[in-house]
Amino acid sequence: MLQRCFVTGAAGFIGSALVDRLLAEGASVVGFDDFSTGQAAFLEEARRQAGFRMVEGDARDTDAVAAALEGCDTVFHLAANADVRSGLQHPRTDLEQNTVATSSVLEAMRARRVTRIAFTSTASVYGDGAAVPTPEDAPFPVQTSLYGASKLAAEGLLTAYAEGYGFQAWILRLCSALGERYSHGHVFDFYARLKSDPRSIEVLGDGRQRKSYVYVQDCVDALLAAVLHAPGTPTILNVSGAGPCTVDDSLGWICDELGVAPQRRYAGGDRGWVGDSPLIWLDTGRLQALGWGPRVGTEEGVRRTVRYLRANEWLLERRRPCA
Repeated sequence: MLQRCFVTGAAGFIGSALVDRLLAEGASVVGFDDFSTGQAAFLEEARRQAGFRMVEGDARDTDAVAAALEGCDTVFHLAANADVRSGLQHPRTDLEQNTVATSSVLEAMRARRVTRIAFTSTASVYGDGAAVPTPEDAPFPVQTSLYGASKLAAEGLLTAYAEGYGFQAWILRLCSALGERYSHGHVFDFYARLKSDPRSIEVLGDGRQRKSYVYVQDCVDALLAAVLHAPGTPTILNVSGAGPCTVDDSLGWICDELGVAPQRRYAGGDRGWVGDSPLIWLDTGRLQALGWGPRVGTEEGVRRTVRYLRANEWLLERRRPCA
């Protein structure tokens, strides 16, 4: 049973869902977030719990992380820059917020003698993988995004700390998540644009890009299954939905939920932007061996996300869609 947990990115999409679940399971939780993209509203329920404490701070600040980490025994490191598309316009952002921040968290853990960490990495580390669905031991191709490269560098730090300092590390390579509190990604962008103009929508690429998505509560299930049931030696686990859908499929479900039928305009090419992979689907056999499996399919995940955005349109003002 988890007892005293520390969650970076606690006010984020997946982080806040994890906080709620840990509290419901009886753990005490210290949340850590700089609120650059996280939302205080996502933690309203958590703040009413006696076992929760929130600390505002930057994960790159080792001293601040170490001070907040006092008394905790397990770290869930979710804080990161997740804006894959704009990486080439701001090349230091992924380095600072993903790799450097991870280094700071690890050093804070070492200072506090905390040795258990679960880290959310990404399916993007596989680039344009040759094997599909892609297993954890697939050879790495050339990295196609600064985001993926920065996460892979962070993975390297975790494995080195596990080897050098005896850390237990669980690395979960996630496909894109969907669900309640979603505030960044293709469903958000399509939703915002269709609200502005329901008659026409531009689709990056040719609409045939195929991606696997995973529901947010399934992500939380995966994190807990890893830490509770897998040896952190370190252990690398893929987290993916049951199968990929096309961008056109997803847009169709969004339009159906909104009751619109826009004319689709395609930018062309087999990928949405430089660094986008036209096919992402991961082999989750290792995680399934721990008893995990996705409980919500991709179509239902997309539809639940749209329903959440309709009920929480304040997010459209807080988070603008990608250009």
